Order: sequence, then C-alpha cells, then structure tokens
Amino acid sequence: MKPTVIGVAGGSGSGKTTVARHILNEIGEAHVAYLPHDAYYRHRPELSAADRAAVNYDHPDSLETALLVTHIETLLAGRTIARPQYDFVRHLRDGVTLSVASRPLLLVEGILIFADAALRDLMDVRVYVDTDADVRFIRRLRRDMEIRGRTSDQVIDQYLETVRPMHNQFVEPSKRFADIIIPEGGENRVAVDMVIGRLQAMLKQSGS
Repeated sequence: MKPTVIGVAGGSGSGKTTVARHILNEIGEAHVAYLPHDAYYRHRPELSAADRAAVNYDHPDSLETALLVTHIETLLAGRTIARPQYDFVRHLRDGVTLSVASRPLLLVEGILIFADAALRDLMDVRVYVDTDADVRFIRRLRRDMEIRGRTSDQVIDQYLETVRPMHNQFVEPSKRFADIIIPEGGENRVAVDMVIGRLQAMLKQSGS
C-alpha cells in the first residue's frame, strides 16, 4: 500500500520536533520514515565560515526542498533514499548520509514545509504546531546555546534579523494549509494523542 505522508510544521521552538518524537515513539520507528526538513539545508563549502554563518537560514531558498520532494516520491515508490545530515555548528552537511527505507508512515517535519506547494501537495495530513512567540524564542535561545554552540547575542541578533521576519512572511501564513492546529506543541497531549490515534487508524485501514 502507498505510504501515508504527514507533515508537522510550526515556528522555530514551537514544539513540532516534540510532536514528531511522540508520533515516532507511539507508532514505532519500524513503521515511520522520519524526514526533518532541516537536514536538507544547502551544502555551501565554497563559502567561508563567516559567510555561512551569515546566511538567512529561515528563508525557503536556504533549503534544498526539491531534493526532499524527490526523496518523498522515491519513498512513496517503495525505494530507499540516502538522506543528508547537517552539522549546525559548521553550517555544512557532514558528508555522511543516512539510509532511510520506505515505511507505512512518512513523517516530514520543519518550519517551512507548508510554504512549498510541491512539498505540501504530497502530504495526506498536515499538522501545524502553534505556540506563542515568547515561548518559542526562549526555547530557541536555550537550544542554540546548549546544543549548537551559539552565544546569547548571536541568537538574539539572528532572531531579530531573520527568524522573526521570516516567520511572519512565510511560516505563519502557511498555517492556513494545516488540517489540524495544535496549540502549545508537545505539551498538548490531548491533541497529540488524537493525531496519533487518527494515524494509527489510517495505517490499520491501509493494512500496514
């Protein structure tokens, strides 16, 4: 049977990755192929480290979305893909791909996945995680300092220069394409459990 494609979108720090993890854990990784959009940031080794750090990573052009579309189509056809992996400290792909086999559920996650029509049209279920801006900023600040080696000034400057304006221009307007909107992300277990229950029913109906 053709796999079911679910997209989980929302602003940076909204909790969409937490929602995706709940789906992975409840349905089981053996049944889910996970495709984070941010693994598809463009590889730009020709740029200096300073120039790579200055790229607007919140604009759709920073992502190789056409490759993600091709990979989803390949998985829908039942074949395996070599998914890129991205190093957020060096702003480069790390050169080692991850083999991802087709599964009954294809889980696509990212801030801009509803902003691209070709990508959006491949999805059977579209979920938008909606969280207040101040909460999203605090989560992003903690993540980037603890995991990605940023300073507080770097996080604040990036938020003001690119994250917030790109969210207003691309991410927030894409919410209208969602089938389901989850307030407060992974903290809203009632809504998350309803989504998981619906996906389990769809997979059972398809015989997966």
